[in-house]
Amino acid sequence: MKSGIAIVTGASSGIGAQTAIRLANDFTGIVLVARRSELLEQTAGEVQGKGVTVHTIVADLHQPEAAEDIVRQTIDRFGRIDALVNIAGAVPQMNVLQMTDQQWDDSMQVKFHSARRLAVHAWPLLMQTSGSVIFVSGTAAENPKPNSAAIASINAAINALAKAFAEQGIQDGVRVNAVLPGPIWTDRRKAFLEKSAAASGADQEEVSQKLLAQFGIARYGEPLEVAELIAFLLSRQARFITGTAIRIDGGEVKGI
Repeated sequence: MKSGIAIVTGASSGIGAQTAIRLANDFTGIVLVARRSELLEQTAGEVQGKGVTVHTIVADLHQPEAAEDIVRQTIDRFGRIDALVNIAGAVPQMNVLQMTDQQWDDSMQVKFHSARRLAVHAWPLLMQTSGSVIFVSGTAAENPKPNSAAIASINAAINALAKAFAEQGIQDGVRVNAVLPGPIWTDRRKAFLEKSAAASGADQEEVSQKLLAQFGIARYGEPLEVAELIAFLLSRQARFITGTAIRIDGGEVKGI
């Protein structure tokens, strides 16, 4: 039976959109947050098609006031928060020697600080509902490379942040977990492959297979697969799981 209200950031495409659509099976209301209004409305249409009440918020999470406004709108519309899923935050894939201070600061604002602020502002409401928070980071945190230094560093910081919130959550009755996707087949991944193929003069499929070999995996993951993991972690079946970082990467990082 559906119940509760979830907030999903980065809900206009990729993992965020698929997570919102998947959570429509479990929640009665979902707040969708993203910058791109047209794509956000497409996600909203699919979620509403599952009989769920939707509230969309077009927001720039770089702005410090955005988090408080998102929580306020959620309370005004639904009166409660049961789940917060922090997914938003596209970070440039650039060499560590090339990124500027401004690019580092912008990346931290949209990926790290937005998630931190949202968790802080939503926390009192999550305590009331014995709710749950998901921080989505990535496997780059555990396998940093020169060309992914920013996302690796920020993801590592998010994992540490999630651990701190989880410790607080044990006292306050709020579960907190981190999800670490590996190479997932999103529009951003496709654009990266197209750019790499054009730069090298190689066939896109050839570049794709070369990257899979470098990752040490058989295929790319699908956004829905990540969404299913998030849905499980928010469910009652996972009520004894907190303070955990779970990789979903096809074996890219071997942790056995």
